[in-house]
Amino acid sequence: MNDLKSRQRRKAYDARNEQIDKDVMSRIICAQFVAHPIYQQAKTVMWYVHCRSEVRTQSALLGELDAGKRMVIPYCTKDEQGHNKLGLWWLEDFAELVPGMWGILEPPKQRWGELGKEVAPEQLDCVMVPGVAFDRNGGRLGNGAGYYDRLLESVRADAVLIGVCFDSQLVEQVAMDAHDVAMDIVMTEKNLYAGKGRQFSN
Repeated sequence: MNDLKSRQRRKAYDARNEQIDKDVMSRIICAQFVAHPIYQQAKTVMWYVHCRSEVRTQSALLGELDAGKRMVIPYCTKDEQGHNKLGLWWLEDFAELVPGMWGILEPPKQRWGELGKEVAPEQLDCVMVPGVAFDRNGGRLGNGAGYYDRLLESVRADAVLIGVCFDSQLVEQVAMDAHDVAMDIVMTEKNLYAGKGRQFSN
C-alpha cells in the first residue's frame, strides 16, 4: 500500500506542478466553493492558505473575510505526544499572519492558543481540504504527514468535507488506508463530484 501511495503521490505532484493557468483555474475552483449551498449555509468555515502548486486560495479567502462567517485556517503544530497536528485559527485579517512551516502563512507561535482566536474542530461546519490527489468517490491522498487525517477525525459528523484540486490531480482510485478520511465533495475547475464521505473511510 505504501509503495502504491508513493507512486500515486509522485505522479500527482508532477501533474500539479505542470498544471498551467493555476491562477485562472484556482479562481474558478474557489468561486464554486463560495457559491455552493453548503458554504452559503455554513457559519464557521475552514479554508487553507496555499503553498507551492496547490489550488491558490489567498485572494478568494481575503475577499470572503467580510462575508459574515467565521473564517478559520489551519497551522502545523504538535500534540502532547509529539504527533503532527493542525491547530485552528479564526482569521480576521491577513496582517495577523507570518510565514511558518514551509513558508505557509500562519499565526505567530506566541499567539497559538490565544483565547478567542483558537477554534475547536467540532465547531467547523464546512472544511476545505487540499490534497496531492483525489478520486471521484472522495478518496484523498495527502502529503503523508497525517495532519489532515488527524484533524478530520475530530470534526462533527454533519460537517461537510470539500476536497479541492485541479482536474489533472484526479486519479482512478486513491490508495486508502484505514486511517485515511474520504471527502463528501471533490471540486475541480471542470466538475463537482459527490464523494462517499466518512462512511467510505471506515
